[in-house]
Amino acid sequence: MHVELTDTEIIKRILQGDQAIFATLVQRYQQYVFTLVLRFTDSREDAEEISQDVFVKAYRSLADFRGDSKFSTWLYTVVRTSCITFLRKKKLDTTSIDNERTFMQLENKESGFNANSIEQKSRHAMVNEAIRLLSPDDSQLITLFYKGEQSLEEIGRIMRLEPNTVKVRLHRARNRLREHIEKKFSHELRDLY
Repeated sequence: MHVELTDTEIIKRILQGDQAIFATLVQRYQQYVFTLVLRFTDSREDAEEISQDVFVKAYRSLADFRGDSKFSTWLYTVVRTSCITFLRKKKLDTTSIDNERTFMQLENKESGFNANSIEQKSRHAMVNEAIRLLSPDDSQLITLFYKGEQSLEEIGRIMRLEPNTVKVRLHRARNRLREHIEKKFSHELRDLY
């Protein structure tokens, strides 16, 4: 008689080192994840990409699953976060490092200006250069939060800080990043507007 393992049993085995059994969770939930993702995006290609990303993030964060709720509930949170992040990056009609003030525009609808890929790469290079000018702690905060898509709690665990301390330091790091961008790239910023 074949007894199917519960999600909790599978997760426990994965965390104990049986990485191959993660495929069982993927098979069990791939249709669920894909269906949820399709609710956020109209594109089947985007849905496939996001779905793969969801399982990568779920695997990396599996140790965070406490078992307080069903695995599918926890996975839904990963799906939702991944979709929102993907759609924000895709939309990008305006972006801001801190959502308080837009200092970089990738598209300017009023003037009909649409940034092409070369200009986008140039802007990304500009931001990356400004990040390199920050202190190691500020650089790590910005990178973990924006590029690593880590939560304040996750960053706190990584840097051994309280989440509220991370929030304050992240705010200050964003301000310093803005200052570096405005100082070092003032000419390029004028061209954006």
